[in-house]
Amino acid sequence: MGFLCEEIARKSASVSPVTFGNLWVFEHLSSLELKALADASLRRQYKKGQSIFMEGDPAHEMYLLKYGRTKLIKHTREGNEITLDIRKAGDFIGEQVLNEEFEYPLTSVCVEDTFVCSFSKESFEKLVLQHPNVGLQVIKNLTSRIEWLTNRAETMSSPTIEEKIIGVLSSVAKEHGVKDSNTVVIQFPFTHEELSFLVGAHRVSITRALKHLKESGRLALQGKNLVLLQQSA
Repeated sequence: MGFLCEEIARKSASVSPVTFGNLWVFEHLSSLELKALADASLRRQYKKGQSIFMEGDPAHEMYLLKYGRTKLIKHTREGNEITLDIRKAGDFIGEQVLNEEFEYPLTSVCVEDTFVCSFSKESFEKLVLQHPNVGLQVIKNLTSRIEWLTNRAETMSSPTIEEKIIGVLSSVAKEHGVKDSNTVVIQFPFTHEELSFLVGAHRVSITRALKHLKESGRLALQGKNLVLLQQSA
């Protein structure tokens, strides 16, 4: 799979070495099972500005980004667009496909030319019939993921907005942060509106809380990017 991705990229992009076997949902599978996953995957290339999926569309596939970046956006009732995350090469989107029937809750728009490997629910179900341990292991991994989400929910129940912001940013920084001595820089900017959506607080309260965090030395700015300082990293 890696060879084909590099051939399509034509050295114009950095291809992630991450495969489906590296993803948390498919951890602890045998080499035979991992090969079956690779054989069942599809490859697609998207141009900058194209959507991989749209909010409200029936969800049929999950995607592994091999190169490029895509932003995950949410539209408010007022028609405003909020960027909730930016996924890079090696990231995984749409894993809920394995668990239930649902509609995509967000829209994925490529911010640069992007190449993905996709995996449909139908191909996964066929794979489980041939390799039952795949389904068993995925269930175990999903259970672990639920525990992780539960811990994140506990962070969101913090009594102050400042602690909720730090909790959300710390979680984001684990996947999209760059460590530099005593700091962690989040790789893309957050607007106050986007933080208000994630934290569940009014934008005015977010602005006030961010000011307090900067004054207390827990948060800083590097250009437009937020930086978590040592005590909160």
